[in-house]
Amino acid sequence: MRAFLLALLAGSALAVAVPAQAQKNYGPGASDTEIKLGQTVAYSGPGSAYSMVGRMSVAYFKMLNETKGGINGRKINLLSVDDAYSPPKTVEVTRKLVESDQVLGMVNSMGTAAQTSVQKYLNAKQVPQLLFYASSPGLHDSKATPWTVPFSFAYDIEGSIYGKYLADAKPNAKIGVLYQNDDVGKSYMRGFRKALGAKQSNIVKEVSQEMSDPTVDSQILQLQASGADTLVVFTSNKAQAQAIKKVAAIGWKPFYIVPYVSSSITGVLTPAGLDNSVGLVSSYWFKTPSDPTWADDKAMQDYLAFFKKYLPNDDPGDTTSVYTYMGAQLVALALERCGNNLTRENLLKQVQGLKDVELGMLLPGMKINFREDDYYPIRQARLAKFDGKSWKPMTELITIDR
Repeated sequence: MRAFLLALLAGSALAVAVPAQAQKNYGPGASDTEIKLGQTVAYSGPGSAYSMVGRMSVAYFKMLNETKGGINGRKINLLSVDDAYSPPKTVEVTRKLVESDQVLGMVNSMGTAAQTSVQKYLNAKQVPQLLFYASSPGLHDSKATPWTVPFSFAYDIEGSIYGKYLADAKPNAKIGVLYQNDDVGKSYMRGFRKALGAKQSNIVKEVSQEMSDPTVDSQILQLQASGADTLVVFTSNKAQAQAIKKVAAIGWKPFYIVPYVSSSITGVLTPAGLDNSVGLVSSYWFKTPSDPTWADDKAMQDYLAFFKKYLPNDDPGDTTSVYTYMGAQLVALALERCGNNLTRENLLKQVQGLKDVELGMLLPGMKINFREDDYYPIRQARLAKFDGKSWKPMTELITIDR
């Protein structure tokens, strides 16, 4: 009889424990029917050329809601807000999203200065600041600000790739550099100089550019006068297009490197003139619609079909589009892995646990990897040269080990 009672009690305890394990656990912004997320994007202001970040994110979650009923049965409600590329505005709208709208987390936002401006606030509030499109060493600091996890080809990593290539392939180059005078440009320069190593002496001239400068004509003329035969321009879209035009106008023909953030055919090269852009060199780590190599690729076909339906008035060839498409995919994957444990803590944990993730639009052989102590998900890229129509590969994957 005693044995029977013990067995009955044990069975009862197990019956109680199982439902307890299956209980739903919700943080702010989560419920049985909805997951509310926040995003800040420059729909206006000097960074509005990157407004595709917002349109893509909204479109991707709309697609998930319409075709899959959201994620794990919950509709995604992305509150995508304009911050006009102004850090004070970013602080204002982020506070509202967190304190009034009660979002589960901030995802897929953009802008280095903007994201830096809210980094301490979000970490103090323990609100996930996840998979956004910006980079600087401070934004990748997993120890000091663990709630801040970017999805970016870090500027210092990318700068290192160009430095490594030039040190190896063009050891006698005379290098002129134009860089944006902010954390973005300075991050590129740190990585670039570090990878050049002993070849830093090859830099014959450096000049900076303010985002507010009306043109970069004078800087280009200074760099030409320095005798540089290799030009590296670490700037955003508008200044890059101006630089390309000016270089062509004065008949200068340096070996010209542009970062991938300002390598968009539609956003930069077309305004600068496709003929003027022939020979430009940049990096890439994902498939681009302009490259015929991927015409029969299933992932590319899926991307283009999505784009045609959900973003019919935009150009799928914009590199920002592909980048943000993958970022939205990673947010969706992390939320899916959260299951019914939709807390801010678990959402952060799931993003930190994204390891060996293969996304269809990544170059073959590449994977996304995060660790709790390492927020640099991308450390490889290939270099490509623009032929007037598309970017053509010119190197194998270049890897930066830290």
